[in-house]
Amino acid sequence: MKKKNTETAAGTGPIVSGIQQIGIGVRDVAASWRWYNRFFGTDAIIFDERAPARYMLPYTGGKPRNRRAVLAMNLQGGGGFEIWQHRDFEPRAAEFTLLPGDYGVFACKIKCKDAVSTHKRYIEMGARVSEMYRDALHRDYFYLWDPDGNLFQLVEVANPASWFMNQGKPTGGVYGAIVGCADMDSAVTFYKEMLGYDKVYSDQTEPFPDLGKMGAPGVRFRRVLLAHSAPRTGGFSRLLGPSEIELIQAFDMPRPARKIFENRFWGELGFIQICYDIRHMAAMRDRAREAGSAFTVDSIRQDPDFGMGDAAGHFAYNEDPSGTLIEYVETCRVPILKRWGLFLNLQRFNANKPLPDWLVKALRFTRKKDIAD
Repeated sequence: MKKKNTETAAGTGPIVSGIQQIGIGVRDVAASWRWYNRFFGTDAIIFDERAPARYMLPYTGGKPRNRRAVLAMNLQGGGGFEIWQHRDFEPRAAEFTLLPGDYGVFACKIKCKDAVSTHKRYIEMGARVSEMYRDALHRDYFYLWDPDGNLFQLVEVANPASWFMNQGKPTGGVYGAIVGCADMDSAVTFYKEMLGYDKVYSDQTEPFPDLGKMGAPGVRFRRVLLAHSAPRTGGFSRLLGPSEIELIQAFDMPRPARKIFENRFWGELGFIQICYDIRHMAAMRDRAREAGSAFTVDSIRQDPDFGMGDAAGHFAYNEDPSGTLIEYVETCRVPILKRWGLFLNLQRFNANKPLPDWLVKALRFTRKKDIAD
């Protein structure tokens, strides 16, 4: 059934409810889902779709590409993963060794309740982890690599507002990203004006031990940690919670910084986008144009009847000043109990207020122990 064009008039300001997901290109969706479920508790399946990516032609060589995509979430709070696999060909890794400061999402931030105990747990599980570090806010953190080489930063987050349900898991979901940029000041302006990251937690320029051990020993970086001073609002804001963006700019790399997805397609191995759950897409389109970063993909302009598998809504993309892809999704409907025909219609609720907790917690009925290959 076709959905109605529910795009809101541009006169209403955009609402950013939080990071909905970070897209991750992998070799095998089902295998990666099992790994992420085991290590990050992302067991709630919002959609699982096999279909051509028809609207991403600027980033897929001008042709639709068959893919499987699964949106999985940890209901303890935070964003999810859009786990993405090309079906027409074997997805490629970057043709060079990634270094901090390369342009794009270098690492995905995951929040945990106790970094030291989580670090110990992962070692016992046989994961590849870094040593422990402490950031400018005196928070413990460490890094973890997945089987495809994607890098995750596990950061300790004590703020109760960052957590939603309590399911006894050591981690929540996505808490933000570490993003390489070419010019720090323009990047800071973009994330402030487009996404509300107006609070600078730290701004330091020096060699950093953790980045040095990522292949850049002795390299100076400018490292800026951004957060949003105003609490997020909107339907899923309580579930998605607060987030942060950490920008890094290298000054004396052993080679010039490169785009992480240079000579590759969107959806190949690595972090392919940061996606925000929003309301009022028309106003967000205006904001992007005014910020000098107009939408490069806009599903409602290309196809007003677009639907996202079991979910429904519309999406758009633009780029930060260094080319990192930012996605905006205005969700209209999500499945709660698909087999019984129960869906959550977000258009019936006040866009400025969080959905009732009991309603969002109904997403627990989408949890799965495994998914099919």
